[in-house]
Amino acid sequence: MLNLVQRRLLLEHAKTFLLSSAVLLLFILMGRALQLRDMLLGLELGVVDTLRLFGYLSPFFLLIICPIACMLAVFLTFLRMSTDRELVALKAGGVSLYQMLVAPLIFSCGCALFGLWISMYLQAWGMGSFRTAVLNVASTSARVVLQPGVFNKDVPNMVMFARKVDPLSGSMAGIMVEDRRSPDNKTVIIAPEGNLESDYENGQIIFMLRDGASYTGRKGTLTSLHFSEYAVRLNFDTLFKGLDIGPVKPKEYTWARLYDRENEMQLRKTDPRMARKIVVERHKRFVFPLACIILCIFVIPIATSFQGLKQQTGVLMALLLFLLYYSLLMLGISLGESGDVPPAIGLWVPNALFLILGIYGTRLAAQERMPRLSDYLHFRRRASSAAGRASE
Repeated sequence: MLNLVQRRLLLEHAKTFLLSSAVLLLFILMGRALQLRDMLLGLELGVVDTLRLFGYLSPFFLLIICPIACMLAVFLTFLRMSTDRELVALKAGGVSLYQMLVAPLIFSCGCALFGLWISMYLQAWGMGSFRTAVLNVASTSARVVLQPGVFNKDVPNMVMFARKVDPLSGSMAGIMVEDRRSPDNKTVIIAPEGNLESDYENGQIIFMLRDGASYTGRKGTLTSLHFSEYAVRLNFDTLFKGLDIGPVKPKEYTWARLYDRENEMQLRKTDPRMARKIVVERHKRFVFPLACIILCIFVIPIATSFQGLKQQTGVLMALLLFLLYYSLLMLGISLGESGDVPPAIGLWVPNALFLILGIYGTRLAAQERMPRLSDYLHFRRRASSAAGRASE
């Protein structure tokens, strides 16, 4: 049963966590909106559709935000207690630092479980729903762009014509396509019917033409070819500026697809870098949730060392510590994807390092042997002031 101190700590952790998560998520989504502004303007999305798309992106960002929000919650709580001398009062009353660790450890384990739920289910659902929604909207918009009876030149080096276009189903009749994307030849494709489709895996628009013929001119020769089906593939950014979602990435994979060993073995032969990215993504799905616990242990002794530090400075200090951790983690991810370092080493070494430092620092803080960094900073300020007065 949790005592009063631990319940109050849990409550303060939770309030800070929710506030910091909301603020960080808002800032990240605002930055993402600036990156996607060309896409949003090109698709002419309404407010509801735009909010829905950002809702789909939120789980991916929450997985990254969860460790830093958890770390901020624990760091700022213990920093305030250290500044207000509450830690001194509790220790004088017989409550050791180890007894106070129960609440932050329970809280960080809850954050880790929340992050694990996001990594296993919500992330793939959100990214998949985002891709599906964008493809559906873009495909519908492409049907509107392709006006019946009009030679469309919106796509560079291509001319498209359809006598009839159904904007609801995407079916077309009386189709002609002139393809000049290859510098060595020009191809004219004629088909009585076809339809407009979207390729989910590769993030492309497909003009699927049926029962037609293609005529290719190359160096004074003409080659004709009759076909039952002919696919003209276009990236979305050729029709809509700023929209290039590309093929499905490992961060969009479901848990089952990440552990598809048969597909991974095939990729090791055809695309080794993609195979390494899949292995790295598997580790990332565990690294970020467990970082909640590790960073929580890491920042507690640091927070107890800064007495008299303002909350604003504490937030900056915590963000710098997380930036250090995140930089090491990104370095490990980059080395793992390039194959220079095994992913298991590249991604888990930062966690192991911060965990060891956190456990050692907590032991020093419990024994009152942790250096008082605030006293050192105060000494430095007094020394600089004295040097300034002496120079005058």
